[in-house]
Amino acid sequence: MNGLTGMEKFSHLEDKIYLTIALVQKLREEKEQLEKENAELKRGSGRAGLEMVHLEEKVEKLLSERDAIQLKVEAMLEAMTMIDPEVAEAVGR
Repeated sequence: MNGLTGMEKFSHLEDKIYLTIALVQKLREEKEQLEKENAELKRGSGRAGLEMVHLEEKVEKLLSERDAIQLKVEAMLEAMTMIDPEVAEAVGR
């Protein structure tokens, strides 16, 4: 070999073991941090899903209201055109 004594080989092996232990500890800490981040993202995703459902319902309601108002305006314009021919001409009916 390269002339290392038994004690030097043991010391070298000991260094490798401590480095491996430090690496494993670092990987565990990173894993815990990633698990925490993952849980936070899942909670955020759930809240975003609920908000999306709420907004979809609100849009549906607003579209319904718009349609109802449009029908009322058309009915009023129709009634006005029957009363006054000038109104009919102005609104293009």
